[in-house]
Amino acid sequence: MEFKNLTIKEARTLLDKKEISAVELAKSYLENIENKNKELNVFLEVYDDVLNQAEIAQKVIDNREAKELTGIPLAIKDNILIKGKKASSASKILENYIAIYTATAAQKLINQNVVFLGRTNMDEFAMGSSTENSAFGVTKNPLDPSRVAGGSSGGSAAAVAGNMALGALGSDTGGSVREPASFCGVVGLKPTYGSISRYGLIAMGSSLDVIGPISKTVSDAEIIFNAIKGKDKYDSTSITSPLTPLLDAGEGKRRGNLKIGVPYHILDQDGIGEDTKKNITEAINKLKNLGFEIQDISLPDIDKSLAVYYIVMPAEVSSNMARFDGIKYGLSVDGNPSTSLRASNLLEVYKKSRGDGFGKEVRRRIILGTYVLSSGYYDSYYGKAMLARKIITEEFNNAYKKVDAILTPTTPFPAWEIGEKKTPLENYLADVFTVSANIVGCPAISLPSGFSKIDGKDLSLGIQLMASHGQENILFEIGKSFLNEN
Repeated sequence: MEFKNLTIKEARTLLDKKEISAVELAKSYLENIENKNKELNVFLEVYDDVLNQAEIAQKVIDNREAKELTGIPLAIKDNILIKGKKASSASKILENYIAIYTATAAQKLINQNVVFLGRTNMDEFAMGSSTENSAFGVTKNPLDPSRVAGGSSGGSAAAVAGNMALGALGSDTGGSVREPASFCGVVGLKPTYGSISRYGLIAMGSSLDVIGPISKTVSDAEIIFNAIKGKDKYDSTSITSPLTPLLDAGEGKRRGNLKIGVPYHILDQDGIGEDTKKNITEAINKLKNLGFEIQDISLPDIDKSLAVYYIVMPAEVSSNMARFDGIKYGLSVDGNPSTSLRASNLLEVYKKSRGDGFGKEVRRRIILGTYVLSSGYYDSYYGKAMLARKIITEEFNNAYKKVDAILTPTTPFPAWEIGEKKTPLENYLADVFTVSANIVGCPAISLPSGFSKIDGKDLSLGIQLMASHGQENILFEIGKSFLNEN
């Protein structure tokens, strides 16, 4: 069977009407993975119990106890734990690590009897914008295999875009769900910080990280978000975030009453492609025609977001990566005489384990983070970055008093060719529009909005919508209208 345009909502109907079984659905996606994964390198591992999961889900369906995601084939990013299964975070240092517990977000999906197909490729420890930093090879974009799928959740986005899964979980620290979603032409949601438990997510930047869904439609992203959100006793930063209804005193606050702010001033900065500028203009006109009110807004310090992010994030990376020492778990170069990497003392164990286990980008960010936290530089760099973070947050909060959502491009340019960007800074600039939402902690969504034609190929472009904390419902409302979903 071919399910090229199938959505989670449509699959739910087919399963409940017994027009297809959970096993047949799973087999179809396994076949797609078999046909495509060798070229695209999307899945690092396809689980050997997929059909068993599907059989159990089918029994639940037969008993008329199915929930929205029962029997739905999903992919999961390689940094989200499932007990008894590998989770390497695409790093050699965790290559054979078997999770000893399950992430809360994954467990909530397991409780609904989803069918997890396998773990998807990513930038090592989520550090990157292209999945070129994976220790296990780059993931290729299903729309053009000569180009990157984006990152760090490139495998998850490519799985959905390539019809190798109906939906997927990714994680977003500075755009790692939204950027690959934009590059691959799918929907990516970065929820409010804390709305989804980080328990069982291999940490990168703990004040920035959030798990989020990738899907073909906004409705599907909403379904997955509602399934995994909520406060968790295992994560003290998690929150209960009831959505504020879009109805005020019996009057519908929809479309014509929803105001979208556009910080036009940031579109004039260097490095933004002409097709991207044209696309955002077309998106604004479409939203106007749909009845939304567009306002010009000012975010004076948003241009500092990228610099703030690349100080705060490496600082948190340097702390989180300290646990990988070759002693507790993962790769250990521990003095085994059969290896040339034999360590002669404890310090050598640390050095050799990390040197052999971490890739260049991870080592680079550890060094950067350690530097900005070091004596004599802490106040000059990290302290100032945290002050700027507070100022940027206040500017966003003030903007949300005037508008319901903020619109920008998701990325300044479409997916680049594999190997095209030679320096770290070139890669970092891809995050210029996405990092602000992580700094502020507000929800943001990327919607496919058009194409840029390069070398005769249509490369996907996306728009990003941000809303105030806990206001994912506003993003869903605008997103469904924009994509003409019922």
